[in-house]
Amino acid sequence: MNTGSDEPGEVAVAADETQTDGVRSERGLGSKAPEFIKARRVLHLSWQVLIFIIGLAVVVLGIIMLPLPGPGWVVIFGGMAIWATEFVWAQLVLRWTKRKVTEAAQRALDPRVRRRNIILTSVGLVIVAVIGGVYLWKFGLVMPWKIEDQ
Repeated sequence: MNTGSDEPGEVAVAADETQTDGVRSERGLGSKAPEFIKARRVLHLSWQVLIFIIGLAVVVLGIIMLPLPGPGWVVIFGGMAIWATEFVWAQLVLRWTKRKVTEAAQRALDPRVRRRNIILTSVGLVIVAVIGGVYLWKFGLVMPWKIEDQ
């Protein structure tokens, strides 16, 4: 169904980005459902609908967690991983995301970038300390439980 053909058991293949000894390894894309489910079209379609609903519930939960306390992005990518067990598009999105996160981590470990980040963090902390000091100098320190009713 989502592998580009209607033949059961046929799997689309995409080249992996990693190379070992100059040979590009290939991993299959497509359904990770057990063979007895893939062999029956109605059962496989039901399986895909179930996986889609479960993944959708997890992704929606992650989206709700974005403004609220909780690991929103982790839950969203967990839902994408659930979808990736069955849908090629989700597998491709997860591969692209993993590649981009790896590239960002490589850039963040660059000594010049780390030095810049440390300098910017230090400047930010100094600014916050100065603003806090000015506030305390102007208004003083009054604990909330000692505030009198006005």
